[in-house]
Amino acid sequence: MSRGVSLDEFREVFSSVPTPVSIVTALRDGVPHGTTVSSFCSLSAEPPLVLVALDRGSNTLGVVNETRRFGVNVLAADQDGAARSCASKGEGKFAAIEWREEEGLPRLEGTTSWLACEVEDELEGGDHVIVTGLVVGCDHTDRPPLVYHRRTFWTPGAVEY
Repeated sequence: MSRGVSLDEFREVFSSVPTPVSIVTALRDGVPHGTTVSSFCSLSAEPPLVLVALDRGSNTLGVVNETRRFGVNVLAADQDGAARSCASKGEGKFAAIEWREEEGLPRLEGTTSWLACEVEDELEGGDHVIVTGLVVGCDHTDRPPLVYHRRTFWTPGAVEY
């Protein structure tokens, strides 16, 4: 890294920032594609916009670029297996993940929240691409979320420090 900040220092700092665990999904020719992301947040209420950061080498980014649509599945506390599966490279990520097609996108079963988005814009962001999406559909439950913090998954209220 530049300006005196090492990659290890940078990673250590952000390991202590809790983040919701989400899987960005896209659908091409009836086949689901997805990747686990730690960079997802709301951007605007009027219009309803979100942003996600996708690795430049991600197959999911290629499908999103082609279809101009993506889903965001905010995982529930018991979905760490799905998070690990979609964090890997290669085929077969969805073999053990229950999902259905909704609004032309893969929606994972049992998530705490779900958003259907149309690509609004893209911005170069180092080794990632920041994709902003106009939210065209969404849903939520009261299920507790899965959070990534200090290189481990946990659920708020389930662990005391």
